Amino acid sequence: MAALTARAQAHAVAKDFRQAIECYLRARELSPGDPDILLQLSYIESLSGNYRAAHGYVLQASKLHAERADVLKELLARLRTFNEIPAMLACIERMSPISRIPIPSLITIAAQLTYAGLPQRAIVFLDEARRGDPDYPPTLLSRAHVLMFLGRFAEAADDIARTIARAPRIAQAYWLRSQVRKQAGSEDHLAQIEAQLRAPQRTAQDRALLAFALHKELDDLGRHDEAWNALREGCASKRSSLRYDAARSREVFERLLRFEPGIFPVEESSQVHATPVFIVGMHRSGTTLLEQLLDGHSEVRGLGELYDFTSAMRHATDHHCAGVIDPDIVERAAAVDLSSVGRRYLEGIAWRLSGERYFTDKLPSNFLNAGFICEALPQAKILHMVRDPMETCFSNLRELFSDANPYSYDQLELADFYLHYRELMAHWHVRYPGRILDVDYAELTRDPEQVVRRVCDFIGVAFEPGMLGMQSRTRGIVTASAVQVRDRIQVQETPKWRAYERHLMPLRERLGRG
Repeated sequence: MAALTARAQAHAVAKDFRQAIECYLRARELSPGDPDILLQLSYIESLSGNYRAAHGYVLQASKLHAERADVLKELLARLRTFNEIPAMLACIERMSPISRIPIPSLITIAAQLTYAGLPQRAIVFLDEARRGDPDYPPTLLSRAHVLMFLGRFAEAADDIARTIARAPRIAQAYWLRSQVRKQAGSEDHLAQIEAQLRAPQRTAQDRALLAFALHKELDDLGRHDEAWNALREGCASKRSSLRYDAARSREVFERLLRFEPGIFPVEESSQVHATPVFIVGMHRSGTTLLEQLLDGHSEVRGLGELYDFTSAMRHATDHHCAGVIDPDIVERAAAVDLSSVGRRYLEGIAWRLSGERYFTDKLPSNFLNAGFICEALPQAKILHMVRDPMETCFSNLRELFSDANPYSYDQLELADFYLHYRELMAHWHVRYPGRILDVDYAELTRDPEQVVRRVCDFIGVAFEPGMLGMQSRTRGIVTASAVQVRDRIQVQETPKWRAYERHLMPLRERLGRG
């Protein structure tokens, strides 16, 4: 077993995936009940681009008992990658009672539940971890993050403060503290962050977290020139840790503009009769605000950011890729019966619904999939959030994403991506007239009732006054806007980017050329 595993790993490093798979298959014959071998097979198949085989192996692994904490961590992450959330929940249930689960595993479970858009379930495991060790920094930090998604900001701030007191070198704690509320001049946060930035042996990720935290706090205090310097350092650090191929990104857009669907016989429709309402657009364009308003309707269920359509496209094209889409998926999609993608999508999210007539899927980057959605789901409604280009781009520039949106840390790369996005959305409007409703963010904030009424008419539901009462919402919001969207709708008379205008000339000029 050890020899076969070592050989498999060596083949994988050499990118000889066929030989790596052969070694793991032989290892599986020796130990058919080992979930780790199935997980490694799943990884290698993914690296080979084979989505269905990778998916099949992880489902097989989920039916076995994973005892080791490292294997459990990998298993839950893989199940979430393939959007097999019910299978993931079943694995977690088999670990009951919760009191017997080790703290590191409790944190792992909570992380995957949060990624799956289930922060209400995640907090249960983090509360248990905190009971086991009230001062363990990883628990406190994870719990603070989830509490922010749940709108429990005072509790989150307390956990963050305890983390910093116990483990002052954890960079993420300073970034979370900067996000949880607007900072006041009386707090001595700046000196703490600057001291951590000067500390030796900081990774690029650490420096990005600290610099973005410094930017946010300086911006809160109105010290814009200093805030810009911090943002520039943060963007440079984050960009250095990411691989972004602008040419490949451009190729995705070009192929989407040329995409022509195949013609297939009409097949039986899904047994799931709820109507999906996709909310798309650039990140930071107001998609979370619109979903919160719609979630206030008695017939609409807000489901947050789902990757189920992306998973259905990967399954249909049998191709695994990083990100929402790549050129190969677009190329293969012409030979796919997209109605089968629609059925798989609806059946995959059915467990999240409780009889609602409509549900929202608020993954902004589904604008890339809009054409596929129109073909796969003729009944679907698509709402496209539109915001001023400079406001949108600057809001992206100053947002620290995880590993998503790698184009957003460089002004020119960001501008180019935005221009491709705008061209593609114009194309979808022409290609599918009447299927997409543009919703203007500025108009939504100035006159929410009028805009929401228009959205309701487009969807096919009657306007309800309760939709405007966002402060009463209790659902978890697992997005970068989790803090801002809990507040009342605010109209910004002066756009945030104006304070940084002289630093943003490269962005503004490139957008102007478009």
